[in-house]
Amino acid sequence: MTEMPIETLLEATLFGAGKTMSVTDISESLGYSEQEVLDGLQSLQATMKRRKNGSLRLTEISKKWVMEVKPSIADHLPKDTKAEIAPKLLKAASIIAYHQPITQSDLVKLMGPKAYDYVRELAQRGMVDRRKDGVTRRLTTTRRFSEYFGCPHTERKKVKAWFRDMVKEAGLLDGMETAVILEEQNDEPVQLTLPLNEDNQD
Repeated sequence: MTEMPIETLLEATLFGAGKTMSVTDISESLGYSEQEVLDGLQSLQATMKRRKNGSLRLTEISKKWVMEVKPSIADHLPKDTKAEIAPKLLKAASIIAYHQPITQSDLVKLMGPKAYDYVRELAQRGMVDRRKDGVTRRLTTTRRFSEYFGCPHTERKKVKAWFRDMVKEAGLLDGMETAVILEEQNDEPVQLTLPLNEDNQD
């Protein structure tokens, strides 16, 4: 049997996964070295860019890779083909965008222990970046977050300003503004009032 090119395996693996995957994850799944996987990903990414009328692209987000529909194509797809996000997951993403940068520990204070799961899933979807910050993580939105919400910006501060304007119009965080007030000093979030714990709302 002829050995299948690694680029073909990578494309099928990422398409089937439907989520972001690290080089390490892919390496363990396919049995190739991490360097072989990385070289293959870069080769596949270049190949997909050259494809005429292609609908998919390979993107690296926070050191993880994902196969996704090109934004120019996504705008023309029926609304019911767009991946839906659970309401509680959407609330977590909204809070991160509204207050970014926000530490994961502060998000847990606001939403309860389930916030860890929400952050993990949002990171897998490539919508938030979670960088180590001491004993916790510093959470910010990504380019993919902007694409999902239709934000015309990718720079964090512009995304934050745009999202706050959208919140006022759409009421995405109804009830949260009065329960949660974060003041930014030196670009760090500081909690000033008693947090609203999601676990106490049920």
